[in-house]
This record gives sequence, structure tokens and C-alpha cells, in this order.
Amino acid sequence: MSIFGKIMSAIFGSKASATPAGGTVAGGSTAAGGSAAAPAQTVDVAPILDKAVAAKKEKLAWRTSIVDLMKALDIDSSLGARKELAKELGYTGDTNDSATMNIWLHKQVMAKLAANGGKLPADVKW
Repeated sequence: MSIFGKIMSAIFGSKASATPAGGTVAGGSTAAGGSAAAPAQTVDVAPILDKAVAAKKEKLAWRTSIVDLMKALDIDSSLGARKELAKELGYTGDTNDSATMNIWLHKQVMAKLAANGGKLPADVKW
């Protein structure tokens, strides 16, 4: 399973179907113009991630940090894993500039969660 797929499954449940970077929507059809099909379900992301953070008993800022988001979901947040996620999501920048890549990754993950039916709080910038 892809890293983004793991993020989706952790938030939406095991039946989650994400729109991959290539623009293919669930069911095998290609989204016209890169837009996703209507999501099958709407999930309020904040309570799920807030609960995951609370279970960790450490301060994790999932609203602004891709590393903390991955940690909260028990997903490998190492630089190698983040580089793999960047490749999955089509990052074209320098993966050795981890600060820039991390900001980009967080925005992309939030945008893709929203595109797949995730309801994000207003304080999450994407």
C-alpha cells in the first residue's frame, strides 16, 4: 500500500479509496481534467487526528506538520518515507531540502484528503 494510501486508510477506514497522484479515481476511471469524482463519504478529519494525537501522549502539530501527522497515525515519518510520499504525490523539487518538501507534502496531503471527502478545519492551510 502506498504511503498516502496508509494515511487515507488511517483516517477514512480500511474501505477508503484515494485519488492517486495520476488522477485515476476509484473504480478505475480517469478523472476528466484532473478533477476527482464525488467522494463516497465525508469524514471530519480533525476529531480523528486529535484523538490519534491524544493517544500518543506527546505534542504533535498535525495541522502544520507532515511529520507529526504521520507520527499520529503510526506511519513511518522518516526522511526516506517522506521522500517516497513526495514521489507518490508528484513532487518535483529538491527532496534534500526537507523543510520545503515537508511544507509541500503537508499541503498536498491536506488537499488530497479534502478532495477525497475529508472535512478540514479552517485553521488547516492547504
